Order: sequence, then structure tokens, then C-alpha cells
Amino acid sequence: MRTVYVYVLDTLADWEPGYVTAELHSSRFFKKGAERISLKTVSCSKEPITTMGGLKVVPDCQLDELVIEKTSVLLLPGADTWSDTKHGAIIEKARELLAVGATVCAICGATAALADAGLLDARKHTSNGPGFLEMVCPSYKGQALYVDQASVVDGNLVTAGSTASLLWAKQIIELLGVFEESTLQAWYAYFNTGEPQHFFALMQTLQC
Repeated sequence: MRTVYVYVLDTLADWEPGYVTAELHSSRFFKKGAERISLKTVSCSKEPITTMGGLKVVPDCQLDELVIEKTSVLLLPGADTWSDTKHGAIIEKARELLAVGATVCAICGATAALADAGLLDARKHTSNGPGFLEMVCPSYKGQALYVDQASVVDGNLVTAGSTASLLWAKQIIELLGVFEESTLQAWYAYFNTGEPQHFFALMQTLQC
């Protein structure tokens, strides 16, 4: 079983991890024989956090319980509180995870936290548009590897801008390999367009 950790912090942008956590937790579209996923929320303490939408989340575990191994996955959602120095601890965990080949996925404000720590200086990445990281991270030196796309995969790192939660989810699911390729494409097409033919195509892939 693979563990996917979702870092939770005050003002977490509720919508950003929604697509990927829903699919990984429910496993409703998983292919036959897919590896099971254990989804855990992790934070600096066990104290509840309050999301941007006002929801209370009680973390499952603290940082010292996060296992650093190649099969671990860390999701870093956006929030308005990433500048708080206490979140530097999870960024160091992200550094350790990347070093052992584990998967780290950051979206919106979390990309700024990675950039500020120098973790995007040598990897292809994206964020909330050209110039954003320079504006919020004076120490950022990764301009040459910035890719002006909604979501970018570079090996075991996935980064995305604030409006790309669906594509970010698709790329994470693809890296985990838990959907058939045809299922993933139909799933993405349906939620991206809302066109009913893609829903029926999605259902057909499950029957096959």
C-alpha cells in the first residue's frame, strides 16, 4: 500500500486538492489490481486547521510520522499562510522526499514555498504565471527552468498554478498508475468539458 500525505495548514485552498484526493480515497475508477492508497493528512501538530472555506480538518499525523521512502507521495496545496516560518519543516521533508525519489506535488502558493527553499532551481516547474515566483521569492533562481504551462511534471515533481487543479490531479494519478490510460483520458475529458459523451466513455472503460 502506498501512502499519500496531504499537508494541511490554515487557509488551505479547499478546491485545489479536491479532484485528486476524491479519486485516490474513493478508488472508484481504479483499474483492476491497482495498488491501494492510504490517504493521510499531515501537519505541524494535531491541532485542527481551518481551510479557506471555513472547514475544520484534524490532521491524521504530525511531521515526525511522515515516512521518507521512495513510495511516499506528498501533496502540498495552496494557502495564504505559506509565508509562516513554521511551514519550513514540511519543505525540508519535501527536500528529503525528492532526494530519495519520492513524489512531491505542489500547487499555487506551495510552489512559492518550494522556490524559496531553492527546490525549483534545478527542476522544470510552473506556478501562478511568469513573474509570480520572482515577485514573492527574492531568492528564486529557477527562471531558466520555468515552464509557462498550467501544470508541469519533471520526474518525481509535479507543480501547478492555482487554476490547474484538475490537470494537476490528472498528472498525479498518471504518475501513480492507478487508472487505465483510457479511463484517465475519459475522466479528464469529462470533468474538463462537462460533455456527456465523455461520461459514457468513462463508464465504458470501466466495463471493459
